[in-house]
Amino acid sequence: MNVVAFVIAFIILIILPYVGLWKLFEKAGRPGWEAIIPFYNFYIMIKLSGRPGWWFVLLLIPGLDILVAIGITIDFIKSYGKFTFAEHCAGVALQFIYMPKWGFDKDTKYLGQSASPEFREKYKKALKKTQVREWADAIIFAVIAATLIRTLFIEAYVIPSASMESSLLIGDYLFVSKVNYGARLPMTPVAFPFAHHTMPLINTKAYWDGIELPYYRLPGLSDIKKGDVVVFNYPMDADSPYFRPVDKRENYIKRCQGTPGDTLSVVNAQVFINSKAAITPPKGEITYDVRTDGNELNPQVANDLHLSDLSSVSNTEFITNTTEDAAKALRGYSNIKSVTPRLTPRGASDPLNPVYPAIFSNYKVGANIPDYKWNVDNFGPIIVPQKGWTVKLDSLTFPIYGRAIAVYEGNKVEVSGKDILINGKKADSYTFKLNYYFMMGDNRHNSEDSRFWGFVPEDHIVGKALFIWMSVDDNASFIHKIRWSRLFNLIH
Repeated sequence: MNVVAFVIAFIILIILPYVGLWKLFEKAGRPGWEAIIPFYNFYIMIKLSGRPGWWFVLLLIPGLDILVAIGITIDFIKSYGKFTFAEHCAGVALQFIYMPKWGFDKDTKYLGQSASPEFREKYKKALKKTQVREWADAIIFAVIAATLIRTLFIEAYVIPSASMESSLLIGDYLFVSKVNYGARLPMTPVAFPFAHHTMPLINTKAYWDGIELPYYRLPGLSDIKKGDVVVFNYPMDADSPYFRPVDKRENYIKRCQGTPGDTLSVVNAQVFINSKAAITPPKGEITYDVRTDGNELNPQVANDLHLSDLSSVSNTEFITNTTEDAAKALRGYSNIKSVTPRLTPRGASDPLNPVYPAIFSNYKVGANIPDYKWNVDNFGPIIVPQKGWTVKLDSLTFPIYGRAIAVYEGNKVEVSGKDILINGKKADSYTFKLNYYFMMGDNRHNSEDSRFWGFVPEDHIVGKALFIWMSVDDNASFIHKIRWSRLFNLIH
């Protein structure tokens, strides 16, 4: 949002409601200046409505505060004779129009405390709700409550791909906590309830990006730790053809391997953090070359050991993605000669992963891309950016960090010859404004992750995956569709 648009939005959404509230306070015999003091104005609205003073305490509880604020607002405008459902919706959703309108309207007068028994008795005819009105109020309340719960506390998520197998399977339904890392407040506030970025069936945008708010996160229970399974917005949705706002980018789920300030490397598929081997997910998968004596593998064995992506190479050899435990079990069968991890040496290309995993190749600014000789099994070392960390920019570092500097931190970046220009000025270093994370799928040879598209900025973090509440196998028969053994499993 440019400066002019921000000023216009500030005047419309902030200034105009306060102007209207000032005039309404004056109509009730209160000083107008009380309307422009945050929180105190709600205390006055509570008094003018006749609600008990302890309601103010409810405004201090995250999540509940929005519901209480809506209730106080409705009570407040009832005190001015606004009894209809349409007026209540207007007073909550279109305050920048209707607060000034009612404030300057000579016919709108303060009638008394709407929550008092005397007021209810006097205006009981106007306050009486029809059955349609009661249903409408209930539906709107349910939508608001569910939206608040999804935004501030917990949200459901389904695993769409095999990148986290066998830790998480396609068809696993998860609950994702917003509380653990702190709920991120909506950055694109004008959106259709319960739709993420696209409207079902009609495939149009489910949001309006004319107003985008700054990034802000409520305090959380903990920071993101290495090994956490994290849901986040896919950073590459910032690019063509989507150009989506941060909180409307596709939801991805991976395991955090590197936190801000870490030096990360991958050596023969083993992740190292600050030169120490990281714990490998016990149910993570890699690709194995399997040699047999020529006899076919029993399909039941393949099913029991969860051998995925089986591909025959010859009569005596096939490849598969599976866990280390399954590979050990497979070696115990008499017709299996060897089971060997399929690892790509440093500097070599992998025919199973022909896309060169270069985090810098997605952001071309005229710089030459050095041959780092990285691949999915041998990658780095690379430093994960930390807020306040200053990186020296040269031909080796700029291709790695250029995207973060330009796209995620909002700078204009250019390369002119050997010079790097940031916002029109020559730069040989850059100090980061955000923390970043390095995310990888547990299915190491079947996951496009930070090895391919780079770091995840902190403002893209959605929440922590807690547990599986349902698991559905679309390839199974109707009777066996639900994976009962996975229900309510904690995610580690």
